Amino acid sequence: MGVTLRLVRALAALCCVVLRPPFCFGADPQWVEVRSPNFSVITDAGDKRGRDVALHFEQMRSVFGALTRANVNLSVPLQIVAFRSSKEMLQITPIFNGKATTSAGLFETGEDRSFIIVDMSVNDPWRTVFHEYAHRLMEGNFSFRADPWFEEGFAEYFSSIEVGKKKAHVGKIPEQTYQILRQTGMMGVSELFRVQKTSPTYNEDGEHRTAFYAQAGLVVHYLYDHHLVPKVAVYFDTLRLQKKPVEQAIRLAFAMTAEQFDEALGNYLNGGRYSYYPVRTASRIASAQFTVRPMSDADAHAVVADLHAHSPYYRDKALAEFQDVLKTDPENAAALRGTGFVYLQQRDYERAADYLRRAARRDSKDARVHFYYAVLLNQQGAPDVEMSEEIKKELELAIALDPSLADAYSLLGFAQASSGEPEKGIATLKKALELSPRNERYMFNLASAYITDGKVDEAISTLQTLAASADPEIATRARQALEQAIDFKTQSAALQLPRSSATQESPKAEPKPEQDKSVPGPGGEAEGAMYFMKGKLIGVDCSAAPQAVLTVALGTKSRRVHVRDVAKMVLIGADRFSCNWTNRTVAVNYHERADGDGEVVSLEMQ
Repeated sequence: MGVTLRLVRALAALCCVVLRPPFCFGADPQWVEVRSPNFSVITDAGDKRGRDVALHFEQMRSVFGALTRANVNLSVPLQIVAFRSSKEMLQITPIFNGKATTSAGLFETGEDRSFIIVDMSVNDPWRTVFHEYAHRLMEGNFSFRADPWFEEGFAEYFSSIEVGKKKAHVGKIPEQTYQILRQTGMMGVSELFRVQKTSPTYNEDGEHRTAFYAQAGLVVHYLYDHHLVPKVAVYFDTLRLQKKPVEQAIRLAFAMTAEQFDEALGNYLNGGRYSYYPVRTASRIASAQFTVRPMSDADAHAVVADLHAHSPYYRDKALAEFQDVLKTDPENAAALRGTGFVYLQQRDYERAADYLRRAARRDSKDARVHFYYAVLLNQQGAPDVEMSEEIKKELELAIALDPSLADAYSLLGFAQASSGEPEKGIATLKKALELSPRNERYMFNLASAYITDGKVDEAISTLQTLAASADPEIATRARQALEQAIDFKTQSAALQLPRSSATQESPKAEPKPEQDKSVPGPGGEAEGAMYFMKGKLIGVDCSAAPQAVLTVALGTKSRRVHVRDVAKMVLIGADRFSCNWTNRTVAVNYHERADGDGEVVSLEMQ
């Protein structure tokens, strides 16, 4: 959420009252889509303004790449919507106290789709959207997540870039920053550096948060002007890896004490001098070369409905809006896809499948249709071999159509690892992380794939990183999984288990001579190679506690696997074992027993 949006939440304005359609467009606007090499802009402000919007983003993208030498592609498809009036803008801005807030621009993001929305009736809508665009570029490039002062300061620094046709001017400190900090005063640098996403300063409306954003931006400007940005990595290494206090990390990284940093920053603010220099933008980008096509009202309505479907404030309106489009244009591909997406969110799989199939018939080259259909199949329960292959086929097609769709790689990697192809799954999940290096859900799935492939050390290393996550839920899950992975490693070492790749209930190859070192288990069962299966847990028999017997359905067949002690087993995805589990998707690593059943090595609840 952009800083400008945060500052104006209290300034609410009523949304225009309409009956049908749910979203009201202005009188007789001609909607067009402008396509530049890297962006799509739909607008009712005319093709000239649309070209200008696309050019601004192309130039911003170019400047980011020039200054950071980073990959400038996003891991989620982006749609820019430029409204010609604030009245239209109010119909998509966040709701606060029952009213729509005012904003010159905002960023709405999801795992499958992101939107930038711009109000073309204001003089300078760019700062808000460039702030958020900088965040998205960071997400796609940097695996390291810094503290809020640098994350927000970096975004503020880039939001102040002034983009021209041939050059962009970088480094200008907005006058608003001076006004805010001279009025509120600055907090100490060590206090600023201690602010976290859970801190009141970061979350509560008011002058403290306003001052935090202004000072974070000022600090990053100062670091750039004094060529200290490379020292930021030293600071975070000292703080996080060496576990040094903030003040000591500041001194070791920036060669001055926190008090000296405070003084230098105060002089920088009061001096009013900063480095303001030009950066040449991509010379081959010319707005006259962008393509423009007229859009029907139905297509324009479908885009806005899609925006609403991805907004926490307007999600309930989206289905009615898509259905209104289909009443006037029953074969509108975007509305069919969007309706399927909404039903998928509602877990109405039958209706979702119907609309997604219709959308695929209408536009077979829509990557999102294939991705949504794969998600639908995956959510319907433990897939059998045939369905698993269909899921992978849909995801491979989605990736072929849109190679930057990180979530499709993530789900494909999960499907591969779960269906007996852990090595492929690991490679695919690594590709997802290349596109979105900060995505901790991808990292968690990678750790699970490592365990499935018997690469416990790699899993432990990944989980150790996640255990330090700023997200409490991720950190808790990672710590639990880390403890279980360490137990798994200990048990495997004690049993001298071979670390072979898993297979999906396939015929077992004869073990190699060096692997034929069985360890007797209870009742004379032999512990040999480890195998993997994924299926539906039908029931749990705990009549011989602390032992348990699990019955797992695999398509039309079922398999029994035994747990020696439910209190000591390696359990992933749940806090504790339950004898009441039923109808749950599970992934099991196990050994063959002499009686044909399996002996559980690890159990993952999904």
